Amino acid sequence: MPAEQIHLVRHGEVSNPQGVLYGRLPGYGLSDLGLRMAEAAAADLVSRGRPVSALVVSPLQRTRESAAPIAAAFELEPIIDERVIEPTNRFEGTRMRGPGGSLRRPANWPALMNPWRPGWGEPYRAVVARMVAAIVDASASVDGGDVVVVSHQMPIWMTHLHLAGQPLAHDPRRRRCALSSITTLEPSSSAARGLVEIGYRDPAAALAAGASDVGAV
Repeated sequence: MPAEQIHLVRHGEVSNPQGVLYGRLPGYGLSDLGLRMAEAAAADLVSRGRPVSALVVSPLQRTRESAAPIAAAFELEPIIDERVIEPTNRFEGTRMRGPGGSLRRPANWPALMNPWRPGWGEPYRAVVARMVAAIVDASASVDGGDVVVVSHQMPIWMTHLHLAGQPLAHDPRRRRCALSSITTLEPSSSAARGLVEIGYRDPAAALAAGASDVGAV
């Protein structure tokens, strides 16, 4: 029996005083506020009163730290899965906007011309393929209960667009995937893609006013 529900949890706020696009760079863990956000996501999952059978986590520091309170709450050992990691991005380590920002350099503009096939990093369809494969495998790995996947904004939003049958090209500023938010899916034999999105929650919304969210791909 596969998982009853799959909860896609985004990591909390990252300590990023320079405001760079951190992507897959090492050394970017949660801020103190991000740790509180991660606790809020864990508390939300506990409040649902649903059993959680497995916890799948991106290998990056910020997602592993975000998974820690969930692991403690449900007494689970996190399973690292490279397929739910942040996409690659040629602008890692740079500031995108403001003085000296990558968007102001003409040499970078060709990589930004085609939103359907992003020249700045991993293609959208590749992100969707690996995310869906990881979700399906995680769902099939348990005998009932739910599965939690701690990942990143872009992979979670790509999964949402795919399941909704919407174009994958989009404006990153319009993603509905807040820090420590939870997007919930269910397996469905009647759905064209085998999964259906059934809910979205933002348990850290009360903390978001003071948060910085500038480093996502």
